[in-house]
Amino acid sequence: MKDGGTAGDAGEIALSRQDLREVTAFAAVCADAVLGIFEADQPDDPRPRDAVRAAWEFARGGERGRSLRETASAALKAAKSADTVAAREAAWAAMSAAGAAYLHPLAKATQVKHILGAGAYAARAAELVAGDDHRVAAEFLERMAQRATPVVVDVLKRYPAAPNGGGRVGELIRLLDTELRSPTLAE
Repeated sequence: MKDGGTAGDAGEIALSRQDLREVTAFAAVCADAVLGIFEADQPDDPRPRDAVRAAWEFARGGERGRSLRETASAALKAAKSADTVAAREAAWAAMSAAGAAYLHPLAKATQVKHILGAGAYAARAAELVAGDDHRVAAEFLERMAQRATPVVVDVLKRYPAAPNGGGRVGELIRLLDTELRSPTLAE
């Protein structure tokens, strides 16, 4: 990332520290919404909540450093200990929230997961809790899209559209990507 939001070569995206903070705040909002799913499954495991807390700390002006990396890694490990798939997805949402601070300024579609991964994992967790009801995920994504700030949408639009693949979570990333890039979102 170049301070001040300038881009280097043509393969680089201009990102400021504030851009990263806004993207991380959006990811934290998404993950926050499903922390209870993990905590119902693993009530004595604070690792996903710690990851979301670290994301919020960065979003509110903290440093991008060890705490984010360590809590993201811990949330990933917590996902492996989950007893349900929904709890695992919720922990992955928390991991993605902390990882959002590490959005790379590379003009690659794969970077979209740093912006939208927490929302997609959270939507998947919500739909699984609802008996794999895809309408629940669509409604969740719509609510999250309304929470995205203009800065988040602007950052997203600097990148190519989300790539194909990734199973159901990849599909949810593409749905959220399409929603946020839609000109009707601002209406």
